[in-house]
Amino acid sequence: MLENFETILRDRCGLNKAHPIIAGVSGGPDSLCLLDVLRRAGYPVVAAHFNHRLRPESGAEASYVQGIAARLKIESVRGSGDVRAYADEHSMTLEEAARYLRYSFLFGEASRREAQAVAVGHTADDQVETVLMHFLRGAGLTGLKGMSARTLLPTFDARIPVVRPLLDIWREETVQYCADHDLQPVIDPSNDSLEFMRNRLRKLLIPTLENYNPKFREAIWRSVQSLEADYELLREITDAAWDASVTGLEPDLITFEISSLMGSSPALQRSLIRRAIETLQPGQETRYELLQRATGYLSNPQAARIDLIGGLKLFREGSSLHVAALESDLPSREWPQMPSGAGTIQLSIPGEVELGGGWKLTCERWKRPALARQLARDNKDPFRAWLDAGSLPGPLVLRARKRGDRFEPLGMDGHSQKLSDFMVNEKIPRRARNRWPLLCSEDRLIWVPGHRPAHPYRLKPGSRRVVYFALVSPPKKTPAD
Repeated sequence: MLENFETILRDRCGLNKAHPIIAGVSGGPDSLCLLDVLRRAGYPVVAAHFNHRLRPESGAEASYVQGIAARLKIESVRGSGDVRAYADEHSMTLEEAARYLRYSFLFGEASRREAQAVAVGHTADDQVETVLMHFLRGAGLTGLKGMSARTLLPTFDARIPVVRPLLDIWREETVQYCADHDLQPVIDPSNDSLEFMRNRLRKLLIPTLENYNPKFREAIWRSVQSLEADYELLREITDAAWDASVTGLEPDLITFEISSLMGSSPALQRSLIRRAIETLQPGQETRYELLQRATGYLSNPQAARIDLIGGLKLFREGSSLHVAALESDLPSREWPQMPSGAGTIQLSIPGEVELGGGWKLTCERWKRPALARQLARDNKDPFRAWLDAGSLPGPLVLRARKRGDRFEPLGMDGHSQKLSDFMVNEKIPRRARNRWPLLCSEDRLIWVPGHRPAHPYRLKPGSRRVVYFALVSPPKKTPAD
């Protein structure tokens, strides 16, 4: 067994013998087997025991584990927490609260000691039970592939991995290992309690399924090996699609280019949205029906935003789709905004004005009106405009909208409409309207950048003097940034 573990620890778990490992040790056969294997293989290991304080004898068990570590000449550390009180306070099951407090303790010790990993004693039996739990909850491939030998749990630490060297070993084998090496495990009576879902699977469901297939556990374990390989292929495809479609990555916001998403299959869309959710809310379980609802939203441009999970929302703005935690805190680099508290900004020609979020407005005089008319006629960029300087009043300013603003959009033959109606018709995002920069002279609107200039100030066949305006956007942010 030890020779096989050397390969697992080095190749699959990515461990080396130069840095310490924090081993979670409950005192059961799985964790004692893990601890002894690490010790015999020559890895610097610290035995870490967490007392959940759920049973009267748990204190004695913590002392027992400390004693075993001392006999094996292994450093040990203890922690404890009131799991039941934590579960009540945070509306968790006992299992969820126990896992959270235990892993918080283990990763806290790993960080403090600059350990290379946290090692836990999950076996092939735990793998089968985990996959069954995910299946019953309606998980996709991410859940059905089960646990990996090495993975990051960003909820607890974004750098230190958790490793599971025993995933190919059955529980009976760890019991036999302990017997062969004079290790006397502690038997936790709560493992027999049907209060916990994992125990119900172990005691009730799996034995029932073994009536249909006596090798049911082995069949599930083999399926996990196959699904893990399939998952790696899907991850490579998702990585490429993520790089192509994500245009913004912030702590509370991930932005997709809708056209890129719509060019992907529904299955890939679900994978991308699942990754966005898990990036913003590490450890959050995403069920199939939620992802299906999200992809349905993509194909319904009239739908309002939808709630996802964990306080996240999915909504579109223009050509972008956002997965966000708090809409009010979203950045506005995507569109031009007047600087906060700027009031009006005087504009000189030629000149340049810095706006919010890295945007800037530039303007200059053109001496070739014929070329300007041709460029204006062929222009496809709504953030550029060539206007008749002779008809422009002065002085020119940039400002945000005011109550009562009216606008005479180009193409409406001088007919005016409320600026608020124009912004709605042009689908300017609601939260961008109040600070959208407007080129004005006193109360007259000259140009709504990103949309249309006012009809009276367009270039005419007889225009002799031309002013060119351009609103320049900041470089697009990508995950690589």
